[in-house]
Amino acid sequence: MPTLPTSGSLANGVAFEQQPDETWAIDKKANRIVGTATGLEAVRQAVEIILNVERFRWQIYRSYSGMQWEGLIGQDPGYVASELQRRITEALAMDDRVRGISDFQYSVNGDSLTASMTVNTVYGDTQADVEVTLS
Repeated sequence: MPTLPTSGSLANGVAFEQQPDETWAIDKKANRIVGTATGLEAVRQAVEIILNVERFRWQIYRSYSGMQWEGLIGQDPGYVASELQRRITEALAMDDRVRGISDFQYSVNGDSLTASMTVNTVYGDTQADVEVTLS
C-alpha cells in the first residue's frame, strides 16, 4: 500500500506564497526598537542575528535558526577558516532571501580569527564580519 501519491505533484492544490519580509528595526546604539525594516535592511538584521545565535541552544529560536559555533574555539586557523565558511553558508541558506556568500576572507591576529564576507541577497549585497577565538 503506497503512502505517497504515485501520480501528480505533492504540491497539487497547494499555493506557495512569499511572505512579507517586514520586521522590527533595532537601533543598537539606543538599544531600542525604532520602527520596522524591509528589504535589504531586514535581511542585514536577519544575517546579524543568524551569525550571533548559537544553533540548537536557545528554545526561543527554531532548530534551523542560528549557527553552530561549537567546536571551532581552540582549533587550527586553517581548519577554522574552512569550517567557518561552510557553516556560515549553511546557516544563511535557511533564509530564502539569501542567495549565498562571496569574497570570503579571513585574517589571524594573535589568538583570534576574523572573517569578512559579502552576503548576496535578493535585494543586493551586504557585508558581514565574524570573529572566532582560537585559544
